[in-house]
Amino acid sequence: MPHDILAIGNAIVDVIATATPEFLAGRSIPKGSMQLIDAATAEALYAAMGPGREISGGSAANTVAGMAALGCKPAFVGRVADDQLGAVFTHDIRAAGVSYTTPPLAGGNPTGRCLILVTDDGDRTMNTYLGACQELSEADLDAAMVADAAILYLEGYLWDPAAPRAAMKKAIEIMRAQGGKVAFTLSDVFCVEGHRADFQALLANHVDIMFGNEHEVCALYQTESLDGAMHELAKHAGIAVVTRSAAGALVLANGERIEVPGEAVARVVDTTGAGDMFAGGFLAGLAQGRGLADCARIGNIAAAEVISHYGARAEVDLRALVKAKLG
Repeated sequence: MPHDILAIGNAIVDVIATATPEFLAGRSIPKGSMQLIDAATAEALYAAMGPGREISGGSAANTVAGMAALGCKPAFVGRVADDQLGAVFTHDIRAAGVSYTTPPLAGGNPTGRCLILVTDDGDRTMNTYLGACQELSEADLDAAMVADAAILYLEGYLWDPAAPRAAMKKAIEIMRAQGGKVAFTLSDVFCVEGHRADFQALLANHVDIMFGNEHEVCALYQTESLDGAMHELAKHAGIAVVTRSAAGALVLANGERIEVPGEAVARVVDTTGAGDMFAGGFLAGLAQGRGLADCARIGNIAAAEVISHYGARAEVDLRALVKAKLG
């Protein structure tokens, strides 16, 4: 069955708990950062955290869950293990309306998890153990499913391990051969700094739609000037979308620059998944044939909803919310 989008990304379960800045500082964890951790560090940090909530996550998985909530038909490719958290992830993404058929890993590393520490200001500090995510390979790709999708969506978080990177490159090749679109999210500054040359080459040669926040695009071109980074972006990606937290979003397309203000939020509770949900809203609008300004507005509406509560998945009827605000 054709899909509006097929996403490849980390299949992760988020464990979210509140924390103080002192808790972070005492463990030399930079507030607001995202870091990869090993199994031993994950065990120690989990033991020290306060009571947590387990919620399915993963950047691209959050994005397609948002798209499904907005009426689209998405599919997801990502690896979990045959364990309890793997069962949680599989149930949740299918229940969200996303096609997910990647078989679980039997033996080896456990399902990936992200230990998220949220401070009183709503800022999130992410500590990610990738586990089974890194075992994804080209063999897990269904070439026909990739070719049938209108858009292929890839997350920068998964670019580091060699096997998943090869799978994404193969998916790009399949999508390009059948004339579909490729979308890519920069994911995080640490991803950009680790793979700057690769990401620049992707934008120049393979990516039609790019997502990133202002810090990520500035890191991509090693500049402190957002305007300078946008100037460079305009040379490459067909559509470049840059988020700026409460200030909204900028969209570059065909020489045009569109500025869309952010949505008001009564109280920011947890910023986990804001960029993921923005991308889901934007891509849903695109799949439904809306103009770019409306796509960005839907992205802002979805992001505003998700930061008003804990967790990276919507807790209200997103379609009804968008209809009420946009019609």
